[in-house]
Amino acid sequence: MKQEILVALVGNPNSGKTTVFNALTGTRQHVANYPGVTVEQKEGFRRVGEQRLRIVDLPGTYSLTAYSEEELVARHFILDSHPDVVVDILDASNLERNLYLASQLIEMKAPLVLAFNMSDIARQRGLEFDLGQLSVLLGAPIVPLVASKKQGIEDLLKTILEVADSPSPSKVRIHYGHEIETELEKLSAALDADSPAAVKYGRRWAALKLLEGDPEILNESLSDDLKQTLERSRSHLETIFADSPDILIADRRYGFISGACQEAVRDTVEVRHDISDKIDALLTHRYLGLPIFAGM
Repeated sequence: MKQEILVALVGNPNSGKTTVFNALTGTRQHVANYPGVTVEQKEGFRRVGEQRLRIVDLPGTYSLTAYSEEELVARHFILDSHPDVVVDILDASNLERNLYLASQLIEMKAPLVLAFNMSDIARQRGLEFDLGQLSVLLGAPIVPLVASKKQGIEDLLKTILEVADSPSPSKVRIHYGHEIETELEKLSAALDADSPAAVKYGRRWAALKLLEGDPEILNESLSDDLKQTLERSRSHLETIFADSPDILIADRRYGFISGACQEAVRDTVEVRHDISDKIDALLTHRYLGLPIFAGM
């Protein structure tokens, strides 16, 4: 194993990513700006045995498109710096929304660890996870955390070292349905193997981004043949589905996420009702509701 392991922390805003970063690095951190942008860069270090972890806290973002500085910074760091491990910090109590970013990291074949933060809140809300099954469906190890109490941090460090020692890209492939997959194959075939987009991103991921209308990929020098193929593909999908390809692709990603959660996440009946549900049950009770209403 390398003496220094580069770890990238990603996650949605308010997922507890900074809390995890602080728990991992303590006071051994410094703050600067990413070159050329106003986005803040946090970097810290942690020593585990003989290994030194260099941990970079990437900007909080909901996706890896190219519409904001934060998204571009996170994406460029993963693609250009080639971190040994990418740790995606998720709010386990709001899992489906948080998994959208993870689905894009899966598509990028990043060496991924999923950290389910706020696991205590998820349990309070009645959510139970089959972590083994979910790990298989998402193609990445999962570590439950309560970062505010530093619970699970040692398990996270152990998993980071394991992934860094034996990196294996996820074998999970999100299937977008026959029509979209056919157009992706056409675009992949039209991409020259030595073109900048194919070399940097890989053919399938570049084709996916072209179909989404990703502005950064579209600014790459594309051949006339590729531009024509892209125009035909987008027009074909819009004609069939009456929607733009980027919306169709996002919808398929959420379908993949929803399917995984249906198989591996259970919402227990016993604790599902929160305080407002209990108040509603009392105020709308068939016998007590009217006297309470009259009294108010």
